[in-house]
Amino acid sequence: MSIRNFVRVAPGTLGVFLLATAGLLAVAPAQNFGIPGAVYVMTNQTTGNSITAFNRASDGNLTLMGTFATGGVGMGSGTDPLGSQGSLILSGDGHFLFAVNAGSNDISVMQVSRSSLSVIDTVSSGGTEPVSLTLFKNLLYVLNAGGTPNITGFALGPNGALSQLPGSSRSLAGGSAAAPAQVGFSPDGSFLVVSEKDTNLIDTYRVMPDGLTQGPYSNPSNGATPFGFTFARSNTLVVSEAAGGADGTSAVSSYQISPSGSLVTISGSVGDTQMAACWATSTNNGGLVYISNAASNTLSAYTVSQSGSLTLTNATAASTGSGTAPIDSAMSSSSLYFYVLDDGTGQISGYRIQPNGTGTLTPVSGASGLPSGSQGIAAE
Repeated sequence: MSIRNFVRVAPGTLGVFLLATAGLLAVAPAQNFGIPGAVYVMTNQTTGNSITAFNRASDGNLTLMGTFATGGVGMGSGTDPLGSQGSLILSGDGHFLFAVNAGSNDISVMQVSRSSLSVIDTVSSGGTEPVSLTLFKNLLYVLNAGGTPNITGFALGPNGALSQLPGSSRSLAGGSAAAPAQVGFSPDGSFLVVSEKDTNLIDTYRVMPDGLTQGPYSNPSNGATPFGFTFARSNTLVVSEAAGGADGTSAVSSYQISPSGSLVTISGSVGDTQMAACWATSTNNGGLVYISNAASNTLSAYTVSQSGSLTLTNATAASTGSGTAPIDSAMSSSSLYFYVLDDGTGQISGYRIQPNGTGTLTPVSGASGLPSGSQGIAAE
């Protein structure tokens, strides 16, 4: 079964709708079955990083395709070892996968073919412990979380090779105390956003025509421990707040980015009554955002209005089960299916999104057998 050509973009455009562009595309009409695709998970092992690939049937069920080495080294075992969102991303045309190798301080680009993945390029990340990636057209940025954290930019060639942009490395507002979780482009590519868990800051950087950035512009998070984020409808930035993992304190805030790079709060710290809200994923039309609550083993659903305001519609849209520790999540290209990496049990939970507008999830067949410490998931 082919795992390519399920996503279409304009000629000459490599990929524009990862974390940074989820709010721009339309949701497919409700239907009984979707288009077949694939789901990818990064193993993140210290003995050698790799990507485990699954074919996704039209009904959302997964079957194993194989496991393919990235050529780099991961960070090891344990739940959520990278403490990040976006460690594995897929280009918009589905041709390339980009993976961080946090143990060897580099980035791998992998070609997606009908039945396998192959390494095209592996380059230094421009820092220590890369944990998150974002792509806009042919511009890729990486977030390095170790040492003195930074962001560093790369030009993506038509064959998938990466070239570091000289002078593109920028420090974070919080410096060595930042403990950053994610980097992401705004939908139009004019800003980069970085969440800092330990300093409760959200950094923005203006992206210039040459791909370099100005900043950081430091913004206080509305709530404690800003972690994962996604862009929803009306270019709304939706950020999860783990609040240090305390029981019942998890929340989500929404913002608009002003022309100056400052964040304007729309909905401040809308709670989901769960624990450790960390990963955020939106449907393609940006009307629904799902949050992974790692400490309470649940998924929550929020609706996003045209003005960007948030409403908790389902505090427990799904329960992944005791000890599962749901972390990274990914949406199929049609927004019919939603997949979550349960790092506590080494499995993928799969769901069909019901077309009732409230975020109701119905289980489909997922997968199991992933090693402890797996991190990062991408889907098409």
